[in-house]
Amino acid sequence: MTPSAPAKALRIGTGGTSPVTRTLPEEVPVALTYDGSTQAVMMATPSDLEDFATGFSLTEGIVTDPAQIAEMTVEPHDDGIEIRMWLADAQATALTRRRRAMAGPVGCGLCGIDSLAEATRPLPEITARSALTAEQIATATDTLRTRQPLHDETRAVHAAGFLTPQGLMIAREDVGRHNALDKVIGALARTGTDAATGAFVLTSRVSIELVQKSALAGCGMLIAVSAPTARALRTAEDAGITLVALARNGTAEVFTHPDRLTETPHVA
Repeated sequence: MTPSAPAKALRIGTGGTSPVTRTLPEEVPVALTYDGSTQAVMMATPSDLEDFATGFSLTEGIVTDPAQIAEMTVEPHDDGIEIRMWLADAQATALTRRRRAMAGPVGCGLCGIDSLAEATRPLPEITARSALTAEQIATATDTLRTRQPLHDETRAVHAAGFLTPQGLMIAREDVGRHNALDKVIGALARTGTDAATGAFVLTSRVSIELVQKSALAGCGMLIAVSAPTARALRTAEDAGITLVALARNGTAEVFTHPDRLTETPHVA
């Protein structure tokens, strides 16, 4: 399956009507199965699916290391895609104990959880000291925007990236903002790159699930183009994550833990 497809439309307005052709992002059901049982069905963009499955497995706590996924295959079907994974024995036993079903819409980050307590589960405290300059942070989302070919075609997908002092190392796109971040986390894990060495960059607002995923990946900084929710801000503060939001057009607002900036601006 391709990540996009053409579509015809009729443009209307005061100047009359005219036919247009647009490129739209594909959105397909992606089933993630472990040892023969479906754990989740997510609506996702059909690209970088190995990264997506690895990142999802890590941020859902199904594995703690990509090596614990003993085997992975991507199987296209007429009605969607199945990502089949087989786990090491210890992880398979643990998953059997906590099995839960998740079926959700595009990029839903809390679908199917068993309890309210799980939605606000304790997170590891992040002590990563990777430092970025104020200029790198303020221009991060503008840089990510240059690495969004599917968005250029469709104007309808989110992106996530991984920024280090050396530049934007990874970028991934998806119709779901949670999916895009999972793809980046998976790509880092599959290449043995430590998320503590840089920052995640997002084209969306910051919700609690995105902070949770960042903390579970061990990343100490989250930079987003839009604002955070109040709960996301409190969660980032408690987890030791530097939360930067409203990063666009060369400016940004640092809400928590500004000490990771190598050029912290003076506040009067």
